Amino acid sequence: MSNIVISGYYGYSNAGDEAMLSAMIDVLTEFDPQAHITVISGNPVDTKKRHGVDAVHRFHLPRISRALLKCDLLISGGGSLFQDVTSWRSLYYYLSIVTMAKAFGKPVMLYAQGIGPLRGKNARRAMRAVGNRVDVITVRDEGSRRELAALGITKPHIEVTADPVLAIHPANRNLGKTILAKSGVDLDKPIVAFAVREWETKNDYKKALAVTADRIIEELGAQVVYLPMQYPCDVEAAKRIRNKSRYKNAIFLEDEYTTTELLSLVGNVDLLVGIRLHALIFAGVMHVPMIGISYDPKIDRFMESVEGDCVSDLEQVTSDMLMESVRAKWMTRHQHDVKTESAVSGLRRLAERNAELALDFLR
Repeated sequence: MSNIVISGYYGYSNAGDEAMLSAMIDVLTEFDPQAHITVISGNPVDTKKRHGVDAVHRFHLPRISRALLKCDLLISGGGSLFQDVTSWRSLYYYLSIVTMAKAFGKPVMLYAQGIGPLRGKNARRAMRAVGNRVDVITVRDEGSRRELAALGITKPHIEVTADPVLAIHPANRNLGKTILAKSGVDLDKPIVAFAVREWETKNDYKKALAVTADRIIEELGAQVVYLPMQYPCDVEAAKRIRNKSRYKNAIFLEDEYTTTELLSLVGNVDLLVGIRLHALIFAGVMHVPMIGISYDPKIDRFMESVEGDCVSDLEQVTSDMLMESVRAKWMTRHQHDVKTESAVSGLRRLAERNAELALDFLR
């Protein structure tokens, strides 16, 4: 039996991160049904219940130490753990977990990481020192590989793979239909979903999104539905956007949903406009047309990998920009997008490669 410890941003009701963990656990146990997995989590009770694995609290040092001492491999990832934009404290936290595992003589894999941005000199120095001590690194895009090279991380085996969520299987759409109908959505009318978030202190983008939602309702006769990828903060962000709209009939999905429920919901919309990375990935998995708005290089990198539209970033986005992309996608929404589907299929195989490398390393 392999003992694997997974470190990441888990237990915080972020649907993207929980989907990532679910996909990682599924593919690891598919390749090795006997694997015993322990997750370092912000909410161990929820993680145990949600994913059926052992969990320890991310700030309970004795339990983390015991888990690492017993493990055969530490997996750090996936996601954007190694960056100092959202918080420099989190960067040093994740580096400290890796350092602890290495101090115990344990192998470490950075798993499907999105590296950077790393802006501070000390942050870059620390990342280089720790990164060159790990045993294998997979990154979810070419941009992250270039960032590793710029940091001077060259000693581990490095491969470009894909986000773990891309290995997840499409969900049945019936579950989403039931949720939408209960929320007051007319399933006989077209639906445009928005997956939004707060970002720093920026507010101009909210007005651009509000005006775009109004124009979608007016011009396309579509319903606007807001999907919460992180509960409850995304619901609050959506309400602030609607407050800037002329039409107040946009629909909020105000519950916390499982990965399967969110996939099913996305599968029932005609177009998704997303600031959240994993909402866009869900659209790719469910073969739904999507438009990305960037706040981080990971959005640009993913949209580039599926040959999709990344309209602008939150600093510069306007309603005119968005509507131009919305109209173009709307005209072709019923057409089979061979390029995107082929790209997502290739990324699925790369996402599975992460687990193959982890288990090959153990063997």
